[in-house]
Amino acid sequence: MQSNVPAQKQVQVYFSNIVWHTLTGAHSKYATGSEDALRYSKGFSPIVGFADTARPNFQALTSFCGRDEHFYCVDWTGSPPPNWQIEGETVMFKMTWNQSLPEEEAAPAAIPLGPAHAKQALELTSLTRPGPFGERTIELGEYFGQFDKGRLIAMAGERMQAGIMREISGVCVHPDYQGQGLARQLVYKLLQRETRRGEMPFLHVSRENAGAYALYESMGFRVAHESVVRVISQK
Repeated sequence: MQSNVPAQKQVQVYFSNIVWHTLTGAHSKYATGSEDALRYSKGFSPIVGFADTARPNFQALTSFCGRDEHFYCVDWTGSPPPNWQIEGETVMFKMTWNQSLPEEEAAPAAIPLGPAHAKQALELTSLTRPGPFGERTIELGEYFGQFDKGRLIAMAGERMQAGIMREISGVCVHPDYQGQGLARQLVYKLLQRETRRGEMPFLHVSRENAGAYALYESMGFRVAHESVVRVISQK
């Protein structure tokens, strides 16, 4: 299979500030903020981005964020300004994929998810906690779900996008249905669709999520970049 991985330098440029490249590019219509500080609009994933992650302009972001909101902030390691606080911190691995795929269509029973499925998707992510998710997150890309008698039991979809790089996100399976290979098949489905479009698949997985890391590594994903991720809020 011919590789579609861009030059390593380009990958590192995007990965060094993937949120900013997404919110000023493909997802600019979903963003709100200033010229050097942006967030996903309310209802989407609670993620903020800065033009300069070493010296983020929190002041420019303050008026666009409610005091009851909690945000994920990537690649910033400095001290917070007086009116902001850090609620949690971890290391996130950015993993890229460039392997062969099954020839048969993966997860043929999965159906596309849309706004009508938002409530079920939010309930499933609240139970399984795959990462920051909002009621409109499934509008950020293609999402597919597996159902059992009308109940959403597994899903996976797409979130951030920078150039040809496309993130696989929101991968989760209801606890009652885990161990059946549903997550693997849904991820393969997205990989098939993204590679056909000439995109470069990648995903995020936290250092603490050993199970997900092992799954993705077994599928051919490899760590390309490490990031500090913090949960922040206004005081």
